[in-house]
Amino acid sequence: MRKEGGKHITVGVLALQGSFLEHKKMIERLGCESLEVRKVNELGKIDALIIPGGESTTMNHHLALGDFRSVLVDKINSGFPVYGTCAGAILLAKTIDGKENKNGLAVMDIDISRNAYGSQMDSFEEIIKIVIDGEILNVPAVYIRAPKINSVGSGVEILSKNQEGEIVMARQGKMLVTTFHPELTHDKSVHSYFLERVIQTL
Repeated sequence: MRKEGGKHITVGVLALQGSFLEHKKMIERLGCESLEVRKVNELGKIDALIIPGGESTTMNHHLALGDFRSVLVDKINSGFPVYGTCAGAILLAKTIDGKENKNGLAVMDIDISRNAYGSQMDSFEEIIKIVIDGEILNVPAVYIRAPKINSVGSGVEILSKNQEGEIVMARQGKMLVTTFHPELTHDKSVHSYFLERVIQTL
């Protein structure tokens, strides 16, 4: 996949822990180059980053090593596109249950709750509707120890709610989050949106 002007786009997937391989495969299915990111210097080799689901505490521990967190935060605040799923959404959120997300990246104006839908035994799948430019897409959503987006700031666009009316997908500028795992399905809609609508606005 190319940006305007002919440059190839390379999407990094944070590969410290979690479901990074599934995201990598999805990106490659869409014809885009991907890179597993484990070191801070690899951030300079990519045009955007996906932060996968997994254990947010473990990811935070790895990001705290060296200057990984500070470099990534600076890049995101400068307009670097990023997409967080599940644990990735927790890392991006400014607040968790109304309290400052001191150990995360804390860059996106959303408040979130961890494991809001129960344990891994309570995992489930449903069909949600995503509205993009007036078009409604029916998308399968897999929830595994999923967080819940409690509220969003005025600059955040809500892209989808689940069948209970809770926010499950939102965007703020070049930051995108989902509380579900689109990489665990065969549906490419969410990743396509990230590539074509979020990254391609560069």
